[in-house]
Amino acid sequence: MQNIPRIFINQNLQQGNVVSVDKDIVHYLSRVMRRKDCLVFNNGDEYNATLSDDGKNIVIGDKTDHQDPSNDLILYFAPIKKLDEMLNMVTQLGIGVLQPVITDRTIARHVNWNRMVKIITEASEQSNRNSVPKLLSPIQFQDVDFSDLIVADERAAHGKEIDANIKNCKKIFVGPEGGFSQQEFNIMDRLGVKSLSLGKTILRAEVAAVVAVTKVMNK
Repeated sequence: MQNIPRIFINQNLQQGNVVSVDKDIVHYLSRVMRRKDCLVFNNGDEYNATLSDDGKNIVIGDKTDHQDPSNDLILYFAPIKKLDEMLNMVTQLGIGVLQPVITDRTIARHVNWNRMVKIITEASEQSNRNSVPKLLSPIQFQDVDFSDLIVADERAAHGKEIDANIKNCKKIFVGPEGGFSQQEFNIMDRLGVKSLSLGKTILRAEVAAVVAVTKVMNK
């Protein structure tokens, strides 16, 4: 059904359950959308639902047959200035897990992560997902698990030949504005981390993340 509101409910959903919701959701349904019926989702499942007569709860109806278009890709990323845009876009692409990494050239070190959770939740609702990406706590570069990882390698734009097999890749690493430092590249090269070329042009960090995820998804 088109235009029916989709709402993420951070609770276990089951037909017949009555769940309390925030006032913002009640206001959105009753005042903005001016309707009681909606779709609710979590953990890969979607249900028909209705706002209760007293306007305080949502009554869970039957499960729909909508299949979750989300994937199981893990995006390791350095926080950037336009992080909200990047997270919105990769969420729409179906990314499964988001892992922030503090790198040598990371500029955006004071991120409002609660706001980022709201952004990826709204992007999940809008993009017809049945789940919200899991946003993990930031880690340092040296704490990254580099096994089976592929890195978006901007060195391709400076003449490096890259011919990595990224088939079945599930972990992608995208750097910050300014890219990875030479020391970080040395570490990844020494560990045998595979490289992914994003082409011969220099992309903005938020665009690089979208291109990298798209390339891996389409392999």
